[in-house]
Amino acid sequence: MNRAFWRTLVAFAAAAALAMLLSLTGGPARAQSAPATTAMAPGAGPKTAAEQYKNVQVLKDIPADQLFPAMQFISASLGVECNYCHVEAAPTPGGPGAHGGPPHLDFEKDDKKEKKTARKMIQMELAINKDNFDGHTDVTCYSCHRGAHEPVGTPIISEEEPKPEPEGPKPGAPQPALPTADQILEKYVQAMGGADALQKISSRIEKGSIAFGENKAPVEVYSKAPDKRATVTHMGNGESVTAYDGHVGWLSGMGRPREMTPAETEAFKLDADFYLPVHMKQIFNQLRVRPPEKIGDGDAYQVVGLRQGQPPVRFYFDEQSGLLVREVRYAQTPLGRMPTQIDYADYRDADGVKVICRWTLARPGTRFTIQIDQVQQNVPIDDAKFTEPAKN
Repeated sequence: MNRAFWRTLVAFAAAAALAMLLSLTGGPARAQSAPATTAMAPGAGPKTAAEQYKNVQVLKDIPADQLFPAMQFISASLGVECNYCHVEAAPTPGGPGAHGGPPHLDFEKDDKKEKKTARKMIQMELAINKDNFDGHTDVTCYSCHRGAHEPVGTPIISEEEPKPEPEGPKPGAPQPALPTADQILEKYVQAMGGADALQKISSRIEKGSIAFGENKAPVEVYSKAPDKRATVTHMGNGESVTAYDGHVGWLSGMGRPREMTPAETEAFKLDADFYLPVHMKQIFNQLRVRPPEKIGDGDAYQVVGLRQGQPPVRFYFDEQSGLLVREVRYAQTPLGRMPTQIDYADYRDADGVKVICRWTLARPGTRFTIQIDQVQQNVPIDDAKFTEPAKN
């Protein structure tokens, strides 16, 4: 198994919240996921990054569980991996980095110039936003780097004639009327089989495969009403699990189990809602409709879901069928928002409802596709399937 595949598997194991399966917060894979969350004494507030980790000189006061998402945002913005700034230790027999697996990094060392430069850049970004944008993350690493470790300061010369911009509506011309959010969501519910049919299903077991480029691994998805969900990926060295038991989200694989961060939990709660098509109007405080956009061969209405204190979620519904074809969500980090895009396809009929049987998740530097081959509904699923195992 080559290292590139290992990195992708690590990203999957560190994941949380793929719509209808899981959604990654591990950014573009990068070498290893965050350590397990440290337990706190009753009544104590969450630990800061400086309290939980050694040698944190910038971002000291952010919650400890936000430090790795911040690093992953930098990784995605510069198109680099963790070992660009951090020292990569030699692999130990049978340990991290062995057999071409993910490398072990010594995060505390300051041997690399790039790490010291990164600290200065973070301080610069924070100062720009504080002095000019009331502390909002309007300027981020990506604003200048655009996926390259060296920002480009000189305009690029085009190699072909510039293409004319498509003509939009003329100023003052009447805009085409858009359907309301209620109308779009009602069409979606009906396209999925209708509220009554959806609520007659109380559990679902799906089996298929996850594809990372040319590599594949078996995957199972367990869902149980109202809000339990677990995914199990069978890899060569064991299982990777992402689960939510209705109260707590957790991850295991490539290391000991850990609880999801608050941001991960919020995303996975949305996916774990067994009757999401019926509940969308209850989940979001506001639903705003945007003009159709071209997705694949058709047009899709965009419905922006807003929740208090959370980044927006963008849903795209096919104009003709009414089915959900794309979802775009964001994870807020101390340095900016990390996007996740999920494209849905291969809807199949099962027991009077539609079931999504293929979806592709894309994030900066990471893309994989889930293909479901078998679906069973209204079958018993033990609640233990969703319960976090005891930590050793």
